[in-house]
Amino acid sequence: MELRADSLAYGYPERTIGSDVDLALTAGKVICVLGPNGGGKTTLFRTLLGLLPLRSGKVALGGRPLQDWSRRNLARVVGYVPQAHGANFAFTVREIVLMGRTAHVGAFATPSHRDRVAADAALATLGIAHLAERVYTEVSGGERQLTLIARALAQEAQMLVLDEPTASLDFGNQLRVLDRLRTLADGGIGVLFSTHDPDHAFLCAEQVLMLRDGRILSVGRPDDVITRDNLRRLYGVEVEVVTATLPDGRVSRLCAPGLDGLHRPRGPRPTALN
Repeated sequence: MELRADSLAYGYPERTIGSDVDLALTAGKVICVLGPNGGGKTTLFRTLLGLLPLRSGKVALGGRPLQDWSRRNLARVVGYVPQAHGANFAFTVREIVLMGRTAHVGAFATPSHRDRVAADAALATLGIAHLAERVYTEVSGGERQLTLIARALAQEAQMLVLDEPTASLDFGNQLRVLDRLRTLADGGIGVLFSTHDPDHAFLCAEQVLMLRDGRILSVGRPDDVITRDNLRRLYGVEVEVVTATLPDGRVSRLCAPGLDGLHRPRGPRPTALN
């Protein structure tokens, strides 16, 4: 299965946000999209999912034009985790995750035992089984984000598209989510996600797509694309890319930002501690 975009232009009826985007997500591959706020990442994802019409170009899933897929069949293949989700009713966390089974449940049917097992397995995978009976609107923002990721896992899709899945998470949960995305890819699922942290790409992605003003700035392997010059062009800051040995013994590259040139508040310098 492949989700593919060719010469894609995307946006809204009154305005084109991005253009000339080529992308190919296949089974077992993780693609990380990096870009500043307002760079077009969310609009791109919504277009790839058929939630917004194409401006021009092509998007195909499994070799078929995206518009030929019904919403139900598309949901069986591709799971989506948005940046934010508002709930108007007091659903429990388990009920939110069970909603990921909608594409597998017939009209007017209730969730089966298999559906509940899939939901509980997704909760356990992300370490939030203890929240199952809590009201979704009463848990923390980070816990809500983990719930949405669990909902996508319960969907048992062949591909996952995640819009900044770590944005509301603490450092530990960010790493747990990235590790789970890598594990899912190793099991044959294609993963497309966006983030504001280039280190996330080093940790779990095969390919990085740098997006600025709706156009691809650079695309390729993390070690080739995440460079000091590219990060300066993408974010307008100075960053050194260094090599470090991780706690598990792996050698990886990491980004170390510099503060020179950034605005600093005026005032006395802090006193050094002896």
